[in-house]
Amino acid sequence: MILDIVEIGDPVLRRKAHKITQIDRDIRLLADDMLETLRDSGGVGLAAPQVGESIRMIVVEYPEDDTVEDSPKKTYKVINPEIIWRSEETVEGSEGCLSIPGYVGTVVRNESIKVKGLSVFGRPLKLNLSGWTARIFQHEIDHLEGICYIDRATAIYQPSEEKEGEQPAEEAQDTSVSETKAPAEKPAAEGSAPSEAPEKTEA
Repeated sequence: MILDIVEIGDPVLRRKAHKITQIDRDIRLLADDMLETLRDSGGVGLAAPQVGESIRMIVVEYPEDDTVEDSPKKTYKVINPEIIWRSEETVEGSEGCLSIPGYVGTVVRNESIKVKGLSVFGRPLKLNLSGWTARIFQHEIDHLEGICYIDRATAIYQPSEEKEGEQPAEEAQDTSVSETKAPAEKPAAEGSAPSEAPEKTEA
C-alpha cells in the first residue's frame, strides 16, 4: 500500500522517534508499505516519521554500484538503526528530501559509517557503508532524531524550471539551481496523514 508522505511543518518530523521494542506482523507490513511508497516516489530512502509513524525504522534502496548503469539495487529494511562508527573523512554532496519537495541542499556527511540494527525478523544487522549509501543512511537516521537535511545544509537551492530544449529533469545534472532560503516550517494541516541520480540523494 502506498502511504502519504508527511511534509515539512508536520510536528512528527521534529520528534525523536521511539525505539521499536516488539517486532510483529504490523511492523513488517509497515516496512513493506514504506518500500512500496519509496519506489513510487522515486526516492532512495524513507524513514518511518516521513509516513507519520514516530518509530525507529528506515528503508533504503540504492544501486549496489552507482558507477555502473542499471546496477542491481540493494534493499535495506532496518529497525532501530544506530551509527556506531564514523570515518574522519567527510564529503560534500547534494541532497533532497521527499518531505521537503522542490528544494536541494549541499550537506557535508561522513564518507563511511558502520550501522547496527535489526532486520524485520529481529535478526541483528551490522552494515559497513560508504559513499552515497552511507549518505542515505545518515540522512534517514537523522529523521529518527527529528533532524532534517536543511538543518545541516551549507546552502539550500530551488531547481529552476525546465526550459524548452533543456535536458529532461530526470536526466539533467543539478547545475541549474538558484540559491534560496530554507523552506519555512508551516503549521501542520489538520488531519494530515501519517523519502536519484548519483549527483543527488533524495530521501
